[in-house]
Amino acid sequence: MPRDYELLVPREWFRVDLMRDRWRSHLKTFVDRQSEGRHVSAELKRDVWTTLRNTAEAGRARGAMEFFLLSTSQDGGLPASLLVSLLPLGDTPADPEKYAAWLELREPEGPGRRRASVVELTAGPAVRVLGATTLNVHVLMPGRAGYLTLSFSAPLTGMAGPMERLCDAIAGSLRWVE
Repeated sequence: MPRDYELLVPREWFRVDLMRDRWRSHLKTFVDRQSEGRHVSAELKRDVWTTLRNTAEAGRARGAMEFFLLSTSQDGGLPASLLVSLLPLGDTPADPEKYAAWLELREPEGPGRRRASVVELTAGPAVRVLGATTLNVHVLMPGRAGYLTLSFSAPLTGMAGPMERLCDAIAGSLRWVE
């Protein structure tokens, strides 16, 4: 069993440690920094803060440990985010091939259907689920203790081209610390 993990995330991404009690103030700092020097209404700041807080709280309820926010948008929008979570096995298949098949069965038919595949990362086998604006990478932990899930979201640009390659590179940087 690893005691921790390492993940390389570009410097422009703002990190919020969801395991500490101060995570709400860190989100507020992010929102304040994003609105500095821009004509952003108090209502918009409050809406962004509320959305990020709700996302963080929902993530924490599902095992999220870290929240990364790309902070380079010129218009104050959130171009991308990453939520890192621990998913214990429970009913989740421990075999990545079976997990990918199980996830595929749960996807509704249609043009927005997300596709699941198994990829081999340096950290081990992973299930990669690609959608129009999301990329989830579920990396099987050593000892089959569960999956470390990297949930990327790119609502402004979509998950294609450079953003998809960047997210794949971040996921590919994952290393286990013994």
